[in-house]
Amino acid sequence: MCTAVRFTSKDGHMYWGRNLDWSTGYGQFPIVMPKGFRVQQHFGGTEPAAHAAIGMGIEHDGYPLFFDCGNDAGLAVGGLNFPGYARFEPEPVAGKVNVAAYEVPVWVAANFATVDDVEEALADVAIIDAGIAPSLPVAPLHWHIADGKRSIVVEYQADGMHVHDDPVDVLTNQPPFGWHVENLRNYLCCDDGWPKDARWGEATLAPFGAGAAMRGIPGDAYPTSRFVKAAFINAFHPQKETEADNVMRMFHTLGNVSFVEGCARAADGSFDKTLFTDCFSAASGTYYFNTYDDLAIRCARLSDHVDADPSALVRPSLAMM
Repeated sequence: MCTAVRFTSKDGHMYWGRNLDWSTGYGQFPIVMPKGFRVQQHFGGTEPAAHAAIGMGIEHDGYPLFFDCGNDAGLAVGGLNFPGYARFEPEPVAGKVNVAAYEVPVWVAANFATVDDVEEALADVAIIDAGIAPSLPVAPLHWHIADGKRSIVVEYQADGMHVHDDPVDVLTNQPPFGWHVENLRNYLCCDDGWPKDARWGEATLAPFGAGAAMRGIPGDAYPTSRFVKAAFINAFHPQKETEADNVMRMFHTLGNVSFVEGCARAADGSFDKTLFTDCFSAASGTYYFNTYDDLAIRCARLSDHVDADPSALVRPSLAMM
């Protein structure tokens, strides 16, 4: 389970972030993929990455399995759980650019500078049900892709590829994205204002305090509820100016839809929790993150690795925010 959010600062710089919610970690750590890194393609040879990228993931035989990342052009991408709905092609499709499901974040970050470029390229893409190794089965994901202009949601289902414009710049999990947007109509009476007193017969009903007009916004951890709450907060949060203020906005927003251990039991009896929360600043190329067990925000910068050897991935040094 996960939540992703995009917004822009007062000066138009994009910030993208996500919670990764699961019962157990994967040994994940921040990774830098240098510009020029030769990406091994599942259905082809190797191609040098046109863009450097930084994000959270694991490394498998020299390949960066990014959960999410942002590149040096200010484009961000993250995969979120989409079980029961994600259906990828069982075999490569003739006449298409075949991309294995695990390759999507690297394919986006290595090759493109804008959401428009990605959307245009997706018209010729088939996403294939192929894993990188038998020990790492294909995850049923959909993807949130964002830049300074907008964000899109990419969902591959039994009837093929669906690319949705995301007007609220939020994504959670199942059901499909169109359902989530339609469901927001159930909350159209909610806002951030101070409601007027109401008259019920002879009684005058006044608000107890701030937040009265927000009544009805859900607060549980269900994917449909997190979508509504994250969209509400993202829509009404005032824009900020400095990078520090915008990073804190992201962490506060995602903190409102995070998982606390013990509150959401999975079918196998384990408890989901927010393993990490992160934020990518497109303006500075800085990747910020914290973890469930250490709320201190640490960061790494792409600019510190512009001269990195493109023959290998980099595990960047970390600084405190």
